[in-house]
Amino acid sequence: MRITGGELGGQPLVAPRGWKVRPTSDRAREAIFSSLGDRVAGATVLDLYCGTGALAIEALSRGALRAVLVDRDTRPALGNVERLGLGARAELVRADVGRWLGQVSAAAQTGRFDLIFVDAPYRLADRVKDPLDNHLPGLLAPEGRVVVESAAGRPLGIDSLQRLRQRRYGAADISVYARPQA
Repeated sequence: MRITGGELGGQPLVAPRGWKVRPTSDRAREAIFSSLGDRVAGATVLDLYCGTGALAIEALSRGALRAVLVDRDTRPALGNVERLGLGARAELVRADVGRWLGQVSAAAQTGRFDLIFVDAPYRLADRVKDPLDNHLPGLLAPEGRVVVESAAGRPLGIDSLQRLRQRRYGAADISVYARPQA
């Protein structure tokens, strides 16, 4: 697993042995960032269920200004962030994602993120849907995008947002969402 583009392109990303993380494949990340194009440069990024931090780190490598990475255990992401010298641009939050979303949402931090990545464990899809549906629209900047990775054939839908596209990459479905058009 490696960073596919930007200033850190080609640098390896490490997932600690024995950890149950399922990083987004290089091919899927390359396609995601190709489709996002100019939206990445200068963006503020939120990476939910960050695991190794691959999506946020890829965004930072491609010119995002800042990233917040949230997971119950941020150690896999922390290792990559430190090794690549991204500590000043990456904030790691060790928390339950659903609870954290509720707290940030209640703190009226609306429209804070240009890009939001969601890569929840596939087995949790039914449990994470409601918190995502309730809180993501308020955290998304007006022209922002949400990218959701879910199990192939079982897309995790965010009903409060408009799905712009969906594509399968091996065992994963990648969906891109935006605010609904009026």
